[in-house]
Amino acid sequence: MKKTERRSQGWFGKTGKDGLIYRSWFKKQGIPTHELGGKPIIGICNTWSELTPCNSHFRELAEFVKKGVLEAGGYPVEFPVMSLGETLMKPTAMLYRNLASMDTEESIRANPLDGVVLLCGCDKTTPSLVMGAASVNLPTIVVSGGPMLTGRYRGTEVSTSDIWRFSEEARSGKMTQEDLYVAESALCRSDGHCGVMGTASTMACMVESLGLSLPGNAAIPAPDTGRKVLAHLSGMEIVKMVENDLKLSDILTREAFENAIMVNAAIGGSTNFVIHLLAIAGRMGIPLTLEDFDTFSSNIPLLANLQPSGSYFMEDFYYAGGLPPVIRQLKDRLNNQAITVTGQEIGKINERFENYNDKVIASIDRPFNALSGIVVLKGNLCETGAIIKPSAASPELMKHTGKAVVFEDIDDYKNKIDDPDLEIDEHSIMVLKNVGPKGYPGMPEVGNMGLPPKVLAKGIKDMIRISDGRMSGTGFGTVVLHATPEAAEGGNFAVVKTGDLIELDVEQRKLNLLVSEEELAKRKAAWQKPAAMTERGYVSLYVKHVEQANLGADLDFLKGNSGSEVTKDSH
Repeated sequence: MKKTERRSQGWFGKTGKDGLIYRSWFKKQGIPTHELGGKPIIGICNTWSELTPCNSHFRELAEFVKKGVLEAGGYPVEFPVMSLGETLMKPTAMLYRNLASMDTEESIRANPLDGVVLLCGCDKTTPSLVMGAASVNLPTIVVSGGPMLTGRYRGTEVSTSDIWRFSEEARSGKMTQEDLYVAESALCRSDGHCGVMGTASTMACMVESLGLSLPGNAAIPAPDTGRKVLAHLSGMEIVKMVENDLKLSDILTREAFENAIMVNAAIGGSTNFVIHLLAIAGRMGIPLTLEDFDTFSSNIPLLANLQPSGSYFMEDFYYAGGLPPVIRQLKDRLNNQAITVTGQEIGKINERFENYNDKVIASIDRPFNALSGIVVLKGNLCETGAIIKPSAASPELMKHTGKAVVFEDIDDYKNKIDDPDLEIDEHSIMVLKNVGPKGYPGMPEVGNMGLPPKVLAKGIKDMIRISDGRMSGTGFGTVVLHATPEAAEGGNFAVVKTGDLIELDVEQRKLNLLVSEEELAKRKAAWQKPAAMTERGYVSLYVKHVEQANLGADLDFLKGNSGSEVTKDSH
């Protein structure tokens, strides 16, 4: 590929006052003159934070990236951006994904960087950093933090998907608070993000299947020395990318996005994959639609036997070979010519990897489950779409008609769900409104609502649940998510009432409210838009400009990109 003048020389190569200031203050850190004479300056975008426990090991990981950059002849500079801790942030980390992407974008564009290494792990840190970098379009490589080791609870292997099981057992009286205290100390026994195919692992697989990381990036456990080696090699690779002017626009093609959708189906990836991939595509100007997720995953079976859709853990996935043998299994379905950060085609670079455990990674002709991917539902309850993950759902509920039990918002749900007088049974369909991007705000992971105790007492473990919100990638069940338009926008979802009949037919891709058009029109005429929660700050900006889930829930003014050029100096 064509070599160009180093972008960093627009700062360090200047003469006169501006060059003096740029070089002098940079040298203040003990940097010799020759380091500023044309070497690739590589930014290491670090989301380390003690408030993001999944990324707690990133300061050490960054040091191994630096070693690789130096070995390859570049000069590394580490910088922080806003870090989104999924487990701690209120009301939801998703509210701040777009803000973190803005931080990333402007930090990269405004500084003398020729290439960027993105250090990300916890759920929203990966899409936010990729979105921001995509809007600048420099050579970029991703190093994920890696999953944690599998937990142990009273002789049983556990991880974060078990949180939902523990919760239901506690609510049904099968676990005590003391049991929960023991369990919480057993779940997270090392550095790293969730040890199942939750959103963090899905995002790591997403970047690898898009070609944004070295092969094997997704599955290496955080404490494994292989993670440090990969960081070092990625530091070397980004220097090569700068030398070859291999930018994100060369990698993030339409074919790469199609590949990511197919791989996500094969691994049983998180439903959050949809909203994040749509947002990244929007930054790159790639015309990706909600329907594409159904189209490109419909003929892909589930190959990875991983929780929450299966039995095993990310640590097992790594020992079985990780994502490369999955990609190899899909070679007859993928766009094998798509380019990766190595400059090689994705089909070529993954053809040498073996599967070491067919119980964890099944073959394409003998899959773990014929059901996979994301099904896009349409109907008058979700005029512009909703999604469901069949591999995590109950087969007997995939076609069902039942009476709605409606919760107007999350507080209404919490106030009613444990009431023994609540009129609900296992045949009912639970509906949660006003947890979408605008309505919450931020679209939290509350879609997999806990079942009422009176139903749990019967031994029932699943019911149909529908919301305009999201679900944790560690969650499971027959859960319909991302219903659009959301309730706060005033579509049919806003006016569904308790007692209404709802029809779900996953095979036919249908989700319908069995209420006449005349009645719906009457209800919508009487509907009133909720008052704004605030008129100041980022939250107000977010609510006014966030797009619906079927478009990726990005801010409308962030679509597309502004490139990397900065023409004005600062002095």
